[in-house]
Amino acid sequence: MTFVTMAYIVILNPLILNTPDVDGNTLAGTAVAASTALTAGVMTILFGLVTRLPFAFAAGLGINAFLAFSVVGTVTWPEAMALVMINGVIIVLLAATGLRKMIFDAVPVQLKLAITVGIGLFIAFIGFVNAGFVTATNNPSPPVDLGIGGSVASLPTLLFVITLLLGGVLMALRVKGAILIALVGGTVLGAIVNAIWPFGLNFGLTGAIVGLPDLSLVGQVDFGFDLAKVSGVALVMFVFTLLFSNFFDAMGTMTGLAKEADLADAKGDFPRIKSALIVEGLGAIAGGGTSSSSATVFVESGAGIGEGARTGLATVVTGAMFLIAMFFTPLTSLVPGAVAAAALVLVGALMLSQIKNIDLSDFRVLLPVFLTATVMPMTYSIANGIGAGFVSWIVVNAFSGRAKTIHPLLWVVGVGFVVFFARGPIEALFGVA
Repeated sequence: MTFVTMAYIVILNPLILNTPDVDGNTLAGTAVAASTALTAGVMTILFGLVTRLPFAFAAGLGINAFLAFSVVGTVTWPEAMALVMINGVIIVLLAATGLRKMIFDAVPVQLKLAITVGIGLFIAFIGFVNAGFVTATNNPSPPVDLGIGGSVASLPTLLFVITLLLGGVLMALRVKGAILIALVGGTVLGAIVNAIWPFGLNFGLTGAIVGLPDLSLVGQVDFGFDLAKVSGVALVMFVFTLLFSNFFDAMGTMTGLAKEADLADAKGDFPRIKSALIVEGLGAIAGGGTSSSSATVFVESGAGIGEGARTGLATVVTGAMFLIAMFFTPLTSLVPGAVAAAALVLVGALMLSQIKNIDLSDFRVLLPVFLTATVMPMTYSIANGIGAGFVSWIVVNAFSGRAKTIHPLLWVVGVGFVVFFARGPIEALFGVA
């Protein structure tokens, strides 16, 4: 059951990672799909064997979006994947020394949840833009509009709307694998409509639906960063943001799944937590090494837990199914962009649901949460949203009589983001390109 609810990532991840990098190069879709399935399979099996917990792994949504829409505008894809691997090494070291849990406990829970909410809004906005549901007007006011001239009557955009509503109904009915079913249904509908009223849909399948996986992206990593194109400060902040997203998303998801499986104690700790955190860090190293983005624990593992999964056996079975899926990755080229965009919006809606767990009655909480969640989509940057939230949390609480409640580690993070936001003048001051 866990695999059915997670399988959509093999289709969605290549569509997110298809952004041209700073040199104009893109990642081949079928190769990304194969790498995604391979990494998910290997890491899920490893996690099941080592931790004996029912949590499955795949490319993390949010991290892949950050790479595609923030990082590769400055570096190449091989360099971006090198940053993911560096992030993974740091996570493993932090987990092995126990610092990862210490840092996790230092950050207010409201900010952790706000990051998830913000990434959800960001992913949904990407979906709306990719589908043509939201378009730029190239005017100062309004800067964006609904469809073209306020109309969403074009066939690709209508296909997006129908797929979105189909997925919404299935999810409302709690149908297992709702997103995957919506992707398949939208693709079939698109093929039928395109056959009757051609609207330029290219399904891209040129060969058999089953074949040897394209693993050409494995090992395509470049640690030789061109400092003439990207500054050292920017690289450090890229790693910092990757680390932050990877760090808190995984720990929060593991804690929630452990509670759902009745494996966690009152503090949220669960058996073999240290091993789990180390293996999760290895997922980032593996994801970077295969050019599929960081592999991390998926909240969809809750579907298997809901069906009774409590041990690593279910995890190993899920991993094996991902490895089998590698041989069917040519099918991923069939999914139209408008259909995939609907899946992004559905995932974004799921992530937004975390806002229900935030008490917004205190403005000290409300403002940082609001800035975290809104700055991400408005500036097309996860890093900007996290930074705005953390800096505002520190300032508002420090100057409203609650400075003592701010953990020292949070001050360190805040200073780091101030440097990030002021990196232009700082780089100019030190003569950094």
